[in-house]
Amino acid sequence: MNKIEHIGIAVKSLNESNQLFSKLFGKTHYKIEEVESEGVKTSFFKIGENKIELLQAIKSDSPIAKFIDKKGEGIHHIAFDVDDIEAEIMRLKNDGFIVLNETPKQGADNKLVAFLHPKSSNGVLIELCQEIKK
Repeated sequence: MNKIEHIGIAVKSLNESNQLFSKLFGKTHYKIEEVESEGVKTSFFKIGENKIELLQAIKSDSPIAKFIDKKGEGIHHIAFDVDDIEAEIMRLKNDGFIVLNETPKQGADNKLVAFLHPKSSNGVLIELCQEIKK
């Protein structure tokens, strides 16, 4: 793993949260994107070398909707940048982590993504991210 790629925050309203975080950071988001496969609409802020991803459910049965129903708004996941997502999936699986996506899928912000179950990482949902080369 190279670095923290972003921190994901589940929100009820992307519009309200964009206003709140714009005030907090003193800048506006740089991208809004829907990820239909995950049932979310995302908004990204860049703070120095770091990114914050706000996630709003667009489907009532999406993972974000379920998260907010159970825990409320807040930090949802920590994402790590990797060079070879398939190799990382195998490495982590072999080391006993519960991998939720054995095959990477298209995520937001031009990334391939896969997740580790929080049960295997001290209650933290971990996302692996690899930049899609064009």
